[in-house]
Amino acid sequence: MTVNAYGAKFAPLKFSDFMANTPSAAKRARQTERRSLINRRTNTSVKNQLKAVREAFKTGKKDVAQAAAIEFVSTLDKAVKTGNVHRNTASRHKSAVNRALVALH
Repeated sequence: MTVNAYGAKFAPLKFSDFMANTPSAAKRARQTERRSLINRRTNTSVKNQLKAVREAFKTGKKDVAQAAAIEFVSTLDKAVKTGNVHRNTASRHKSAVNRALVALH
């Protein structure tokens, strides 16, 4: 159950909740549901890693920040490879992280 902005509880709809007219449409709905879950997991991972990097920079310790940055860049590159994040967006994030690392010393 999920709660919306007004406090009402509802079950989120899934692609398989809709009646498909053909077997191929039913299969595509199942595939889309599976892929959406994987994409959501990947995007959440990228966002959580970015938060971790920002927290590491707030500590002011270069070794902690560098370890977090390496992990973030790896996660970001995997997201680019699967098409979840645009390569220019990833490049921008990596550049910002590197600039912050240089400024941290």
